[in-house]
Amino acid sequence: MALLLFLLLISLFIIGVPIAFSLGLASAVTVWHGDLMPMLVIAQQLIASVNSFPLMAIPFFILAGYLMQGGGISQRLVDFSNTLVGSMTGGLAMVAIVTSLFFAAISGSGAATTAAIGSILIPAMLAKGYPGGYTAANQAASGALGVIIPPSIPLILYGIAANVSVGDMFIAGILPGILVTLTLLVFAYFFAKANGLGGNEKSTWKEVFQAGRKAILAILMPVIILGGIYGGIFTPTEAAVIAVAYSFLVGFVIYREIRLVSLVDILKQAAVTTAVVLSIIGAAGLYGRILQKLRVPDMISQFVISAIDSPLLFIILANLLLLFAGMFIEAAAAILIFVPILLPIAISFGFDPVHFGIIMVVNLAMGMFTPPVGLNLFVASQITNIGIARLTWAVMPFVGIVLINLLIISLLPFLSTWLPSL
Repeated sequence: MALLLFLLLISLFIIGVPIAFSLGLASAVTVWHGDLMPMLVIAQQLIASVNSFPLMAIPFFILAGYLMQGGGISQRLVDFSNTLVGSMTGGLAMVAIVTSLFFAAISGSGAATTAAIGSILIPAMLAKGYPGGYTAANQAASGALGVIIPPSIPLILYGIAANVSVGDMFIAGILPGILVTLTLLVFAYFFAKANGLGGNEKSTWKEVFQAGRKAILAILMPVIILGGIYGGIFTPTEAAVIAVAYSFLVGFVIYREIRLVSLVDILKQAAVTTAVVLSIIGAAGLYGRILQKLRVPDMISQFVISAIDSPLLFIILANLLLLFAGMFIEAAAAILIFVPILLPIAISFGFDPVHFGIIMVVNLAMGMFTPPVGLNLFVASQITNIGIARLTWAVMPFVGIVLINLLIISLLPFLSTWLPSL
C-alpha cells in the first residue's frame, strides 16, 4: 500500500496533475484499494487539516502582502533601499536584495516579494545594462528571502506540523535570513565589478532621510508584528490580522494608493492564492494521515537509524532529499509530507527541532527558484520575458550561494537556536 501511495503520487506529478489534486487522488485511490478506512474519512481529514487556529495566519499574511503591493509600500521601500546601497558597485542588484529583505519581513511570501519588487526593479536593472538572465535570477533568489525572514508561511506550517512554537520559528529565521542576504550582496558586488556595472549617484544624507521618512510606516510594520509577538501582546495569528489592518490603513488612508476598485481585485487575488495554498495543505494533511496509518514514518525511521550512525551523514542525506523534493513539490506540501518522516529521526540524532526546521525551510526556499516548479523563477520569467531554459543556467550561481549558506546553517546550530534561547 505504501508503494502504491508513492507510485501514484509520482505518476500524477509526471503527467502534470496539480499538486493538491495529485496528493488527494493518490490518497483516495490508496484508501479505496486497500480498504484502509471509510471513504468518508477523506472528506473529514481534508477539513481537519485546515481547521487550525495557527493556520488562520496564512490567509491574513497573504492578504497583507497583496495590500502592501497595491498600496505603494513596495515603491517606497525601493526608494529607501536605493538611497542606502544604490550608489555602490552593483547598486541596483543590491537594492533588489535589500528591498526584498524588507518586503519579506512584511509579506511572508516568496512569490509576492518577487512580483512586487521585481515589477519595479527588473525594468530598472535592464535599462542600466544588467544582463537579463542575471537580473531575473537575482530577483528570483532574493524573493526566496520571503520564506526565511519572518513572518513566513512555511515557518508557520513547520511550527504546526512539528508542534513547535511558531514564535520560536519566526525568531530563529532572522540570523539565517541575514546570512543569506549578506552573501547575495557580496555576489552582486563582485558580479557587477566583473561586468563593469557601476552604481547610481551617491545620495545625500538629506535624500536618505527623506526616503526613510516616506518608508518609515512600511519599515515599522515588521517591528510592530514581531515586537507584538515576542512581547506577548498577540499571537502570530493575531499578528497576521494586525498586519492586514495596518497595511490597509497605510495604503488606503495614509498613502491613498488603494482605491475601492483596486481593493476588489486585491481581495480576489488574495482569495485565489489562499485557496491554492489551503487546498495543498488539506490534501497534504490527508496524505500524511495515510502515511501514518501505513506506519511509513516509523519504518523509514527504524531503517535510517539502523543504517546510519552519524548525525553528519544523516543531515547530508536529509538535505539532498529536501533539495530534490523542493525542485518538484511546493513548499507547503513538502513540509507536511516530510516533517513526520524526518523530524523524529533528526531528534534521535540530537538535532533541535527549531534548528532542523530552519534547515528544511532554507532547502525549500531554494526550491522556489530552481526548475521545474520554481514559482519565483516563473514570476521573474514573466516580468523579463526570458525563457525558463535560459534562466535555469543564470540561476545556478545563486543555487551555489544558498547551498553554501545551507551548509553553514546545518553545521552551526546556534545561528538558528541562539535568538529563541534568549
